[in-house]
Amino acid sequence: MPVLDPGRHRPRICQFWAHAMDDRSWGGPSPPAVAYVFADGRGTAEIARQLTGFSGILQVRRLCRLQSARPRSWRRNPARLLSRPRRRKFVEVYKTTQSPFAREVIERLQAVYAIEAEIRGSSAEQRLATRRTRSAPLMEALRTRLTAMVGQFLSQSKLAEAINYALNHWDGLTLFLRDGHVEVDSNTVERSMRPIAMGRRNSLFSSSEGDAESWAILASLLNTAKLHELDPQAYLTDVLERIVSGRTKSHQLHELLAWNWKAARRRTPQAAA
Repeated sequence: MPVLDPGRHRPRICQFWAHAMDDRSWGGPSPPAVAYVFADGRGTAEIARQLTGFSGILQVRRLCRLQSARPRSWRRNPARLLSRPRRRKFVEVYKTTQSPFAREVIERLQAVYAIEAEIRGSSAEQRLATRRTRSAPLMEALRTRLTAMVGQFLSQSKLAEAINYALNHWDGLTLFLRDGHVEVDSNTVERSMRPIAMGRRNSLFSSSEGDAESWAILASLLNTAKLHELDPQAYLTDVLERIVSGRTKSHQLHELLAWNWKAARRRTPQAAA
């Protein structure tokens, strides 16, 4: 996120971090949401600060960097870090080289994704049972093939890089075979990053850090509303009107969260008329 910095001839490059969750794939009780955090950079100290006190599972794109960023609080409340199958790496290799082996890996992973599509929305227990029965053999066969082929390509090639990444992070890549709550990829958060990238291209930069922080808050509200299939403009217009008019008091602000707002509209259909 470029931010204007008085005295410099070019904007200062800052970051938006996206924290997203969506339990709908396993019928969980928590509503889907995304929160964006504005920060000066993307270093390990920054993510360690944001995750202080967190316990649970983090599905991330880059595992190694976060391994070294574990806050001390995680010693008391462990957080499991896992990276996702980097199908994209093999797709990129196939697009540029038409490698038959890259295509084979893609097709093997597509079979796993097809199973995930079938069980989406099932309980965590049902998903885990299906994964152990159907997906585990596919992943083990893939591991065998990757291990057999890793020495067949130049060590500095993109295909060798993709293979080594998968093998070196196999435990994290296959955690979904041991926990029905876990997704097979990190698309939940990656989908939440796209609107920010599009908005950045349209607006080019933020005028100050304060404006960037406001941008992050507004983006969190609007993109969470989209996750609940709400019209963002209608939602935000009503929320702001309720706050400004005093209809919703400060101790009632939780009622304006997207999922509570949507539930209230369902209970009173005439309010949406």
